[in-house]
Amino acid sequence: MSMKTNRVRPFGARDKFGYMFGDFGNDFTFILSTMILLKFYTDVMGVSAAIVGTLMMLARFVDAVTDVAMGRICDRSKVTAAGKFKPWIMRMCVPVALASFLMYAPGLGGDVIGTWSYGLRVTWLVVTYLLWGSFCYTGINIPYGSMASAVSAEPGDRQSLSTFRTMGGTLAGIFLGVGLPLIAYDSDNNLIGRNVALAAALFSVLAIGCYLLCYKMVTERVVPEEDSQQAVSVGTMIKRAFTNRALLSIIVASVVMLLAQLTMQNMVSYVYPDYYEAASLQSVGSVVMMIGMVIAAALAKPLTNKFGKAEVCTFSSIAGAVVCLITWVMKPNVYVYMCLMALFWLFLGVFSMVNWALITDVIDYSEIRNGKREDGSIYAMYSFARKCGQALASGLSGWLLTAIGYSSELAAAGEKQGEAVLSGIFSISNLVPAIGMLALAAVLWLWYPLHKKQVDANVAYLKSKHENE
Repeated sequence: MSMKTNRVRPFGARDKFGYMFGDFGNDFTFILSTMILLKFYTDVMGVSAAIVGTLMMLARFVDAVTDVAMGRICDRSKVTAAGKFKPWIMRMCVPVALASFLMYAPGLGGDVIGTWSYGLRVTWLVVTYLLWGSFCYTGINIPYGSMASAVSAEPGDRQSLSTFRTMGGTLAGIFLGVGLPLIAYDSDNNLIGRNVALAAALFSVLAIGCYLLCYKMVTERVVPEEDSQQAVSVGTMIKRAFTNRALLSIIVASVVMLLAQLTMQNMVSYVYPDYYEAASLQSVGSVVMMIGMVIAAALAKPLTNKFGKAEVCTFSSIAGAVVCLITWVMKPNVYVYMCLMALFWLFLGVFSMVNWALITDVIDYSEIRNGKREDGSIYAMYSFARKCGQALASGLSGWLLTAIGYSSELAAAGEKQGEAVLSGIFSISNLVPAIGMLALAAVLWLWYPLHKKQVDANVAYLKSKHENE
């Protein structure tokens, strides 16, 4: 499959901000789930943390099918006037927003534990979580991510899209991180189910608006030319993936990065209200952490242009791990904790700003190896791996909370957890991210092959190839 570039308006700020709004929409539902869903299930729905973590993990097996299937659908979709990937954003924006709200809808009824049987609560959890994550979110996120390589063929433009995508998620994180804790908890630091459900409804509406802005503002320029080659089977695609060092290593890197990031995000909902007994300060903490992300956004492009994406991410990952270990040893007061977390998110943010550009480098590398460009399929496998990381973080958080003795019954009754549990919460929130960041550095430096010199050579080769076709 060869590629051609449409002669349309040049790539510019409109595309960057439009692509940013796309991830803003994604993260109105995704960050909401990482921030509050585990605690909503344990404290409002009254489901054991271990059961929640296990069910979230098992849901990823469904994603093994739906992610790859959606990637294949994207690759086989016809190019329309709007492009190949954009139409899916219009089709799926309402379903994903509605499915997100349904996960929290039982909170509107008040006393869920008193009126719903345990089996009904678990069933609602499973069905709505699968509907949102495995079908609706997959149906919009795979085309959205694949679209980056169709917006521009230039590496600098793609890095800009990666940065703006992460900035969209950062802005959503600020919005949710500041607003949600202020309305989700009562004065005794207990979660209020009705308020969470109403917030979820608001964020779903805002997500739709952001998706529509993305659809309107972004232009697809790089169009795959139709050819007569027989479509590659799923089996062949998977076989290629397991022999593709760049794809395998970036998948593992993403999994361990998400283990660090999402464990931190999951546990923040326990650190502030339970460990520090200061749920309202979670809003302030979210702003402080996002300052680190903003600094990372400003530094990511100039640093990666000079030193290379993998090189910069390796250094920042090691630095992030050191910050977590210092925090764990110090056990500081809540205000020092906020500042240390801002520093952690600065270092983690570098990889977050760059990782979407890394996968476009892998797509280029795969085209050189296989002679066929399969943006959707490769992105689908990458997305599936990220969901495995999300599931592992949710599962691990739930299992570890149960292991340290966290009681959903005490939480639902508004009673305080024991001192050993509180100490365990703080340890989980720092040690798991530290291990994840160290593993990320090792993968990027020792296994991932696309360091700066190789990436520059691949880009030059493909540019020459496409110009001569």
